[in-house]
Formats: sequence, structure tokens, C-alpha cells
Amino acid sequence: MAIMAIRSIIIYFCVIIVIRLMGKRQIGEMQPFEFVITLIIADLACIPMAELSVPLVHGIVPIITLLIFHFLICVIARKSLFARYLISGRPAIVISPKGINYNELKSLNMTLDDLMELIRGCDVFKIEEIAYAILETNGKLCILKKAETEPVTRDDLNINVTENSLPINLVMDGQLMDDNMKIAGVNREFIDIYLEKSEIKKIKEVLLMTLDKSGLVFIQGKFGDKYYTFQSDFQGGEKW
Repeated sequence: MAIMAIRSIIIYFCVIIVIRLMGKRQIGEMQPFEFVITLIIADLACIPMAELSVPLVHGIVPIITLLIFHFLICVIARKSLFARYLISGRPAIVISPKGINYNELKSLNMTLDDLMELIRGCDVFKIEEIAYAILETNGKLCILKKAETEPVTRDDLNINVTENSLPINLVMDGQLMDDNMKIAGVNREFIDIYLEKSEIKKIKEVLLMTLDKSGLVFIQGKFGDKYYTFQSDFQGGEKW
């Protein structure tokens, strides 16, 4: 019994260290591959804890191997947008100003009941109050409410409002988002103008650059905590 207790304590601390090294995510915030690795680690940890005939190292080595594999996947996902989408998937717009995107729900194998449950979990009970609802890759629903339904709305004060809109990503992790640039109707020259204004020399040095319908440009480099916002003369946004 004493040997089993000691083995259990060793495996316990091993798993704790591995989970901490994987990052400070809650279960509900994990990407699919992270959740799968966590389940496998939990299963591997149980074997040497319960079976004294199994050498302790046969439980620790696979756990450490999975940790290294996890780091490898994370590096690949950071370096390649295609790999990131392949591993974790893409966020899905399930509600837009046009209403519920039923085709998107079907592709996600979700029912309307599932969607309504997620919406209520965001303290929203009327579809018509929602401008956009996005299902993130970790299964969490994020909601952008319509301007006139926000708390202490400008509509209540009889102030003209501009409808909320989603910023579109032009650069992510040093890579141009060609499809998004076509949707926004901007070219490389537009991006280079604001790179120069923000004193960022290369596209590869950009962590994130976004553009919204009002023409507001957000840009932040990979190095340093400072970000920049610029009001551009952009006019458009009809396609997003």
C-alpha cells in the first residue's frame, strides 16, 4: 500500500507539472488538440498508479512525450495559419445582421437548441438584439450586441448611432490575410502606409493588424507591448 501511495504522489506531481507547462487554460478554453492530450495524459497516469506491475517510468515517459508533442504542435500552429486552421479549426459566424446562419449550424453539427443555450449563457434572450455571434474554436460563443441594445444606449439619449461592425484581420502573426484583404478591398500599399506610421519595418514583425468599417486601423508589433490606432480614409466594408 505504501508503494502504491508513493507512486501515486509521484505521478500526481508529474501530471501537475506537465499541465502547468502546457499553459493556464481552463477546460472550457482548451483547443480540441489540447483537450485530447489532457484526456490521454489522465488515462496514462492511472495505469502506473493502479498497476504495481507496470514500471513507473512507463507512465512518466509517455506523459513527457505528449508534453513535447504539445509544444511541437503549438510551434507549428504559431508559424503556419494553415496548420492552425487544420488543427484547431476556424471561428464560425453563426448569427449575423441577416439572422441565423443555418448552413453554418449544420456544418458544426449544432441544433437550434444548442445555439439558444449558448446565447442564454451570454445573458442574451432575444436573437434580434444580436449583431454578430461567433462560435470560437474552443466552443465558446462570443456575442456583439446591436448598438441600440447596449446598456445605457446612445439610442436612449436620442443620439445617432453607427451600427457596430466586426474588425477584419489584415495581418496575423506576420502573415498577410489575402482573402480578408480582398473582402475589405485594400491592397499591400494600404498596409505599408500604416506599417510606416507605426514604425514597424516588416510584415513579419506585425502581430496583428485590423480594420473596421469606420476606417479605424489597429496595429501591434510582435516586439513590445505598444499598439497603434489610426483613423484612415477607408470607405467600404459592404462585403463583411
